[in-house]
Amino acid sequence: MAHPVLLTVRALAKSVPGPRSLFHALDLEVAAGEIVAITGESGVGKSTLLNILAGLDDADTGEVAIEGVVLGALGETARTRLRRERIGFVFQAFHILPYLTLRQNVALPLALVSADGAAAQAEAEAMLVAVGLGGRGEGYARDLSGGELQRVAIARALVHRPALILADEPTGNLDPETASRVLTLFANAARDRGAAAVMVTHSDATAAIADRVLTLTADGLVARAR
Repeated sequence: MAHPVLLTVRALAKSVPGPRSLFHALDLEVAAGEIVAITGESGVGKSTLLNILAGLDDADTGEVAIEGVVLGALGETARTRLRRERIGFVFQAFHILPYLTLRQNVALPLALVSADGAAAQAEAEAMLVAVGLGGRGEGYARDLSGGELQRVAIARALVHRPALILADEPTGNLDPETASRVLTLFANAARDRGAAAVMVTHSDATAAIADRVLTLTADGLVARAR
């Protein structure tokens, strides 16, 4: 049975001051449970594309729809709400808040949608267990290695069961062994939860976990042979 398409991108174009076109005529569909890796040269616009998919930046033309909802048709408040409820973002620099415990960091997406406090903490603890950090919820970021921080970031991105997971160089700061463990965790969690996942990476090892690998060019996305 075919899985439903959760992310639809049509005729997307984006330029930067110069003026310089990053890409145009970009089309993409990602289904539930599917992981897509996007590669490309530095400066081609991979992180910009992720920000557009997340509603953090606007394209010049074209549209992005998540579960059929077109981001460009939403006002800023509605777009922020959709981002909080339906998108999980794994940042390259982790962005774990140092003054919050690990459990509080993971529970933050639930707090932003006004989830019950006790239930949010319980769900955050369950996610920490899932990423191999059970019993560490009262700790702080300063006590963690880079790999552990990345696992917390993944737990936070998944805790509210988003429809779309976006990841920017999810293993960029990790040694190969830790990167392999983090990628397996990321892939299993995305597929088990039926999320559509898009990650940008320079790493062939990272791209290898994806169902599809696409290269971002000025003319859009080009499928890469596996």
